[in-house]
Amino acid sequence: MRAGGRTVRTNGTVDRRSLLKMAGGSMAALGLTAAGCGSGSGSGDGTVTIRYAWWGSDDRAKRINQTIALFEKKHPKIKVQTDFQPYLDFWKKFNTQASGGNPPDVFQNAIGFLRKYDEKNVLLDLNEQVEAGNLSMDNFRAGLEEFGRVDGKLLGVPVGSNSMALVIDQPVFAKAGISPKPGWTWDEYHDAMARIRDTQGRAGDSGLYGVMYLYDLFLRQNGKAFFTEDGLGFTEADLVDWWTKGFQGVRSGVYADPKKVAQIRPKSAVAAEIAASEFTWDNFTIRYTSEGKSQYGLAPIPTTDGKTTGQYLGSLMLSGSRRTQHPKEVARFIDFMVHDPEVAKIMGYDRGVPATTEQYEAFQPTDEVNKKIAAYERQLVETRVLQPITPHPAGADVCEAAFLRVAEDVGLGKRSVDEAVQQFFTEAKTALGS
Repeated sequence: MRAGGRTVRTNGTVDRRSLLKMAGGSMAALGLTAAGCGSGSGSGDGTVTIRYAWWGSDDRAKRINQTIALFEKKHPKIKVQTDFQPYLDFWKKFNTQASGGNPPDVFQNAIGFLRKYDEKNVLLDLNEQVEAGNLSMDNFRAGLEEFGRVDGKLLGVPVGSNSMALVIDQPVFAKAGISPKPGWTWDEYHDAMARIRDTQGRAGDSGLYGVMYLYDLFLRQNGKAFFTEDGLGFTEADLVDWWTKGFQGVRSGVYADPKKVAQIRPKSAVAAEIAASEFTWDNFTIRYTSEGKSQYGLAPIPTTDGKTTGQYLGSLMLSGSRRTQHPKEVARFIDFMVHDPEVAKIMGYDRGVPATTEQYEAFQPTDEVNKKIAAYERQLVETRVLQPITPHPAGADVCEAAFLRVAEDVGLGKRSVDEAVQQFFTEAKTALGS
């Protein structure tokens, strides 16, 4: 595909559940050490070339290339070479490049990888560029300016925000007489799922037991967390309870049959009308509209005490390479991508709700799906339920893949709950080095 005057590799996308299942524990083998020379290049006329890599859909590639064309127009002395890969291919290639000392100058990143690559001396601390005036950390929404900081270092700059939500098939919920409100409890949620099963002929939920980020919220509601700064923040007994209830939900039909869910992938169970709801990131809502025939909305996260959801705003980020020969140009590129209003008009909510006020105000969604996403996050801010994000230690990405895979084994009856818990803790302790 050619987009914005550049050739990029494009491939069909895979949903995150399928993606992580495919990843399994294999990502643990993708270790690396930073070595070798820096990246980026310059020319005799003062023009600098930086390399920018990301993952995502074909549509994201098209939009990003449009923003790069705009950047180069406004910064004629900085040229940008692009590299686009599907999620798993991106990280495999990134590891190969980083282990050879030649990672991209700037790249898309996520919270689960910050400590991992910081420990491997791959990530550029952008604090110096902020102090030099090449990158502004002003005007970020809802505390997002802190999202990419680790131990005082600025390792990533958010490009957008998202949060966990319950995506629902609105007509099904309406026919069942269910109207979730902020502060509804887990007991009310489970009653609602059973009512949908009994009155609408489908499972209430696609199966929440394998969603690591949702389990993190549940733990945070109860004074714990999935991760601490250096390991797991819950016990084997905690997970036995969570997965036991999840397996009981599958057997009772409250949660969808995992075999049916696997058969229809990469299509979601909600869009396939196997289940009436599913916990996922709010900005993924647009996926259901494109896949299904119904109308889809966002319902609040259930609570333990009627008020605490444990939620935070998450984000994709842009990070720089510690090996880059052009940290100033990398910083200016990141600054442009997170602050320029025209970028927001091009990207929309592809990477979440824009992180800075300049971009948030520049893009006003007109379609119903993006309006719902904006309203959902606005409600989270206004009701003040947001909390600081749980630290993600090095190896968090491997833990997430293992959690989903082992949880699915429980749902499919391949392992007992006790066996599954032991398997997960064994893999997690290896990944976390504990």
